[in-house]
Amino acid sequence: MRGLTKEYLLRRFLLFILTLWLGATILFILPRLAPGDPVQAMVARMRQQGTRVQDSASIIAAWRARFGLDDPLPVQYLRYISNLARGDMGYSLTYFPATVGELIGRALPWTIGLLTFATIIAFVLGTIIGALMGWRGTPSAVKNILPFSLVFTSIPSFMFSILLIYLFGFALKWFPITGGYDRGVEVGWNWEFISSAIQHSILPAISIIVVSMGFVALGMRGMMITVANEDYLVLAKIKGLRSSWIFWRYAVRNSILPQITAFALGLGSIVAGATIVETMFSYPGMGHLMYQAISSQDYALIGGIGFLLIATTATAVFVLDLIYPMIDPRITYKKK
Repeated sequence: MRGLTKEYLLRRFLLFILTLWLGATILFILPRLAPGDPVQAMVARMRQQGTRVQDSASIIAAWRARFGLDDPLPVQYLRYISNLARGDMGYSLTYFPATVGELIGRALPWTIGLLTFATIIAFVLGTIIGALMGWRGTPSAVKNILPFSLVFTSIPSFMFSILLIYLFGFALKWFPITGGYDRGVEVGWNWEFISSAIQHSILPAISIIVVSMGFVALGMRGMMITVANEDYLVLAKIKGLRSSWIFWRYAVRNSILPQITAFALGLGSIVAGATIVETMFSYPGMGHLMYQAISSQDYALIGGIGFLLIATTATAVFVLDLIYPMIDPRITYKKK
């Protein structure tokens, strides 16, 4: 690949591995700092649901031994890291005998579908709005209208979700407000299920798009202002090139690289916002599953979901760093 060296690849790969290790370590430590016992909490939930639990002390002791919770923390940590390195995330404490991998496998497609659509739309819309706001040739009427599209950026995603639920769910009754599809619909590649899933994803997607695209737009606007007086733009204007060609080919192209970087680094915050949004809409994705895992102190499930989210963000940044020379030939990691 152009502009790369073996030394740089090795250094970035080692940093990538270090990021994964630190993330996994933090995910191991944080849930165990919280007060309470996950097995006792599970037995308490069973009692609240009306289940009669006899000899709960023996059950708690057996389950703690089954999941290795009585072992010293260093032993638990080494077992956790070694299992994670093999791709084994263990069994869920809450949904036993289901494994963490099985639960993530059921929730992951929902989150991938929702986030892929929402983040791409937010990035494209934010980039176009920001570019038009920062371009001198944009008509003043358009410049006056565009800022209104960023009004909801300062509103937290959960509050905007509540607004959408009330307005389009309760008042207008245009869209469903909970779940991923209608009850009674057969799950599969059939039009009834697909259309139902799309309807249920519209409001969560709007929540993510509207709240996220403002940050992209503001960043793009700043970059467009920065490149406005660059020599290549002045030369293009002197040559008499079309304004639209200069806008897209010269200004936007040279301003979008920092936006791609910010987009990759901001994936974590987008995923965090999606977690709250999925919880508000009871959307059957990773965010809602993470909320349930935290509520029930499911160590294995929290660690598995959190590690997958960290690995996804770290991989996006790693790959983006490697393809920079392909996006902009001026970037090289070779020693001069």
